Parts: sequence; structure tokens; C-alpha cells
Amino acid sequence: MSFSSIDIVVFCIYALIIIGIAWWVSRKKEGVEQDSTDYFLAGKSLPWYAIGASLIASNISAEQIIGMSGSGFAIGMAIAAYELMAAVTLLLVAKYLLPIYLNKKIFTMPQFLLLRYDGRVRTSLAVFWLLLYVFVNLTTVMFLGALALNTVIGIPFLYGILGLGTFALLYSIYGGLKAVAYTDIIQVIFLVIGGVLVSGVALNLVSGGEGAFSGFLTLIREVPGKFDMVFDVDSTYMINGESKSSYMDLPGISVLIGGMWIANLAYWGCNQYITQRALAAKNLTEARKGVAFAAFLKVIMPIFVVIPGVAAFYLVDKTGDANIINAMMSDGLMKPDKSYPAMLSLVPAGLKGVTFAALIGAIISSLASMMNSTATIFTMDIYHKFINKNSTETNLVKVGRITSFVALAIACLVTPALEGFDQMFQYIQEFSGFVTPAVTVIFLFGMFWSKSTSNAALWVAVLSIPINAFFYFFVPEVPFIDRMGFVFIVLCFAMIIISWIDKEDFKWKDQNFLIIVGCLFLFIIMEGGNHEMFDGTVLSMDTHIGKTLIHLMSLMFVAVALFLSQGIDYDKKAIDISKRVYKSSKQFNTMALIIVVLVTLIYIIWW
Repeated sequence: MSFSSIDIVVFCIYALIIIGIAWWVSRKKEGVEQDSTDYFLAGKSLPWYAIGASLIASNISAEQIIGMSGSGFAIGMAIAAYELMAAVTLLLVAKYLLPIYLNKKIFTMPQFLLLRYDGRVRTSLAVFWLLLYVFVNLTTVMFLGALALNTVIGIPFLYGILGLGTFALLYSIYGGLKAVAYTDIIQVIFLVIGGVLVSGVALNLVSGGEGAFSGFLTLIREVPGKFDMVFDVDSTYMINGESKSSYMDLPGISVLIGGMWIANLAYWGCNQYITQRALAAKNLTEARKGVAFAAFLKVIMPIFVVIPGVAAFYLVDKTGDANIINAMMSDGLMKPDKSYPAMLSLVPAGLKGVTFAALIGAIISSLASMMNSTATIFTMDIYHKFINKNSTETNLVKVGRITSFVALAIACLVTPALEGFDQMFQYIQEFSGFVTPAVTVIFLFGMFWSKSTSNAALWVAVLSIPINAFFYFFVPEVPFIDRMGFVFIVLCFAMIIISWIDKEDFKWKDQNFLIIVGCLFLFIIMEGGNHEMFDGTVLSMDTHIGKTLIHLMSLMFVAVALFLSQGIDYDKKAIDISKRVYKSSKQFNTMALIIVVLVTLIYIIWW
């Protein structure tokens, strides 16, 4: 894609604005030293708009913009489920999880685990998150960001890595979270403007120059299959003459009532580099407004990241546009992930610099957020706990900056080794998903079930990987999302059963305990033998109603287990929070209602 001089000027202005704002908000007040609260939690002073913008900028990166557009080309608007379900999840996080976090005045997610469970749980999860952020998240974003730069404007891969790392370092390492959050406001503005430009140009081309809205109506009329939001088990799509299963990517009703909730709750509610923005809010009301703002942006995000892919499919499949086809071909094969760069290349000179700035902004914002969260966890949960318990505030900030630099340096060194991986991002998603159900169970039970014990939480963390590995290697035909839901239910039982065994007067012959164990085995038999047992019946997993009933019965088993476990003593570290803590303002409730109605309407219209 060619860049004009004015595009380069526009991008350079953007870069100077970002660095300038970062250094301006990070400047020291005379006679005041920056402490750990200032550096890691922005002095707990973030307003709602900075929280909401930073949540979206931290979440949206190259893999989401380019990858979701590619999925839009391949399977259509159904991929928007990740955005729409995330919007609803954010509202639940704001309503029920944030009050607990802010009430406990924590810096990190591992600190919450220490308060609710013990040091073993805290340290094991802290180490896991550090490894995940440095060797998985940072390297993934760096890899796909450098790949995007190479695809869009031909920057050599290694130069792309160094450029992105340097840019993220320049504006985030000195000011900490405050610099990241306030520059994210600019990043989101560029992201929205850039998304509107790319989608507008693509839809205008679809309509033959009659406008974006006309182009959207053309897509609905000419490629209605691309607007199916829930797939049947036999749903497929064609790529390079090969038929592939849409259902394996998005397994029907499971997207709405199954495993996607597990992934979303873990990501939006228990993930340091996401929740850290809300922890830095002025107060709970401001935090909730910010999260609701992010939820609204999530609802409109498919317009920017999915529609360009659907438009590219129409131009390739229905009109045979030679320019788009050539832009998306590689080694004689059609590459869906090239649909966004192909659409971006159509943007006029000058405006192309804005869209490119939006893409780069999404990448470096994610890098900066992960660096800061890595520094926060290492400094507060490892360094301050085990290395220097009497560290001064100034030294904690210094350690945080050094950690950010080291984490980024390691990521830059590791990233080139990922070049040879095929479908690297999908494999990394699989790896992260091996512990996602455990994280969700540990946090949800820790907050809302006062009888869960530290031993049970530790066992849940340990069991998650082998159970997932069993499915991954021996039952590969189970969709990834369904697998997460299955493992989640098993781990719920593990939390209940082990917490029961922890009680001082535990007896193996306890009637209620045996019923709970029986419920677990019945669930495993029902899920594991589903196709053989229920094939051809209303409970067949090959039907939407069958899958719905199976999911609801699984949750019913967990509910029965919780009801029967009333005899367990309360854990001594259980959270005791009054119901009034969950009370939210009319403003938040109104915003939440609007968002839920919008998501519901989308699914009703395009089910």
C-alpha cells in the first residue's frame, strides 16, 4: 500500500501528539515524588471517559482489527459475538465485581487472591500471569503488529518489532498508568475515525458510489448468510475451494449460554491489564460509568472491525473486483486476514495516514497496557512481597519502570522466534484457555461462595491444565468454546467437593456429599456420552434446543451441589459485603439497559 507525503505527515503529527500528552500528564509537581499509587493506579484519579477509552484501547489490537475483519470475510457477522457478549459481560463486571475490588483497595488481582485465599494461590497465579503477559500476550501483540506493518506498508518484520517497542516505551514507561490511560483517549478517537473511514469507503464501493448506508443494505440483500449470528452444526464456509466448519469456530447456542461467558468473565473481570483501569477510578460510580462507556463502544465496534471483511467478501465473490482479489492473494491462495489491509488501501491520501495511525495506536496501546500490568504484578506481588518488603515508594516506582523495560526487551527477543509458527494466534488462544476456566471459578467462588477454601482454589488451578489437555489431545472434535464450558462445570464441582473435604468433621459417607459426587459423574456421563445416548432425540447436541437443555441441566447440577453444601462451615477469609454495595446509580442502570436492548435487537434481527 502506497503512502503519500501527507499521510506520513499526518502519522508523524499523531505520534508527536501521543508522546506529548504522555509526557505532559506525567510531569512532576514541584516537591512531590511519584509513589506506587501514582505510577500503577494513576493516583486513583481516572475519570469515566479515560477508563472507558483505556479499556477499549487496551483490548483492541492488530489481531482483533485484522483478525476479526478476516473472520468477517470468512464466516460473517457472527464473529461479532465476541464484541457483543463482551459488552454484556462488562456490565456484569461493573455491577458485581468492581464493588468488591474497590472495597478491598487492591493494586493487583493476585492481591485479591491473597485476601480471599492465601499466599500459595496468590503467588502461583501471579507467576502464571507474569509468564502469560511476557511470553504470550506481549509477544503475540508484537508479532501480529509487526506482521500488520509488513502487510500494510512493507516495513521489514524486525524493524516493525523495534519500532513498535520503542514507541510504546517512549510514552508509557515514565508516566505509568496515567500516561497510558490519558493517551488512550486519543487512541480511541483515532480508532473510531479510522474505523469509520475504512468501513465507509468499503461500503461506498459496494454500493457503486451511492453511499455507505446503501452499501450496507446491499450486503444484507446480496450476502444474507454473512449476517447469520448463530450457526447450526452443519454451517460451513468456503475458502480457496475448501469447505470449513463455521460451527467449530462459533458452536451455535454455546456462544450465548456456554463457554464464551467463561472466557469473557476471566478476561474482563479477572485480568490485571483490564481491571487495572477500573481500580484507578476516582470512585465506584466513576468506574461503573467508565466500564459502561466501554461496553457501548464494544457494541459499535463490529462496524469498524467486521464490516470491512464482509464488504471484501462481497467485492470478491459477487463483483470479482480484481484490485481487491489481487490485494488478498498470497502464494496463489485467498487470505481472509488481508481483507482489512485491502480495504485500508482504498482510503484516499491524507485520510490513509489517519487510518494507519488508528491501527498503530491499537497495537502500542495494548503493548503499553501489558507492560504496565506486568510491572504492577511483579513489583507488588513478587518484589515487594519476597525481595524487599521494606522498599520505599520511590524504589517501587523505579522497579516498576525497570520491569516494564525488561518485559518489553524479552518480548522483542522472543517475538522473531514465532515467525515459523502456523496459525500461531489460534494456538496461543488454546494455551490461554487451558487456565481460563480455573481463573473464573477461583474468582467467582471466592467472591460469591463464602465456603470455598484455599486448598480447593489451589486444586482448581492445578486440575485445569490436565483436564483441558485431555480434551485437546483425545477429543479434538469438541469446539474450543464448548470445552471451556465443560471444564468450568467440572472445576465448579471440584471447588465444592474439596471445600467440603476440608471441613474438620468431614465424613466420606455424608449423604449430601455423595449426592454431589453423583451429580458430577452424571454430568460427565451426560456430556461425554451425549452423541451416542441422545442422538436423534430432543437432547441431541446437534440441535439448538438440545444444546440449550444440556447447558441448563449442567448448571442445574452445580446449583444442586451448592444447595446441598449448606452444611459446610464458612471459610474464615470469606468476603462479607452487604447487598447495598452492589446498588448502582440510575445513570448506570439506564446505560446498561440501552446496551442490553441493542445487543438483544441485533440477535433478534439477524438470528
